[in-house]
Amino acid sequence: MRYSKIVPARFIDRPNRFIAHVALDGRTETVHVKNTGRCRELLVPGALVYLSDAGEHTARKTRYDLVAVQKGERLVNMDSQAPNAAALEWLRAGHLFPAGTDIRPEYPYGDSRFDIAAFTPDLALLEVKGVTLERDGVVLFPDAPTVRGAKHLRELAAFPGESYILFVIQMEGVKYFAPNAETDPAFAAALRAARDAGVHILACDCRVTPETMEINEPVEVRL
Repeated sequence: MRYSKIVPARFIDRPNRFIAHVALDGRTETVHVKNTGRCRELLVPGALVYLSDAGEHTARKTRYDLVAVQKGERLVNMDSQAPNAAALEWLRAGHLFPAGTDIRPEYPYGDSRFDIAAFTPDLALLEVKGVTLERDGVVLFPDAPTVRGAKHLRELAAFPGESYILFVIQMEGVKYFAPNAETDPAFAAALRAARDAGVHILACDCRVTPETMEINEPVEVRL
């Protein structure tokens, strides 16, 4: 997954979950934040951030999207659309399912729409969750309570075929993944129940640069 044009800036503040103010080329610029999560440990005043530039002639309200942030020695992609794009590339390259498998995004099934469907030829369903919260090398999901996330898990558990949830960790070099039971005990319980029902629980880290993000290596899951 690659962005067409990236520019660096410094984070100032975040008036609401949709926009942020950054210092760019000696001026204050209002930018779109491509992640509605809290991201409080990432977006701290003075942090080096990276912006995707839509170009000066764009009809959008904001020219730039905030897509990545430097956190210590780690570069973290925080674009909420990036995990699905990276997962599609990874799956279509022959990972998890045999090469040539029909992989389809945004697949409707029952009353829901799942992130990815794979026809092996039997239908398999896969949900993707992006992970940006890291504490001392441990990555956690979610960073805020998510009723929708628990609903997805219950639906995957009830699906009669093969089902998967893939946690795409939007950084590299972490210790392990765990559900954030302190923030959302209902999601943590639903994840354990999904595992017990046969849902495959997967986590992978990513190689991240300011311009790119690609799925890298499996990461241990601790429930």
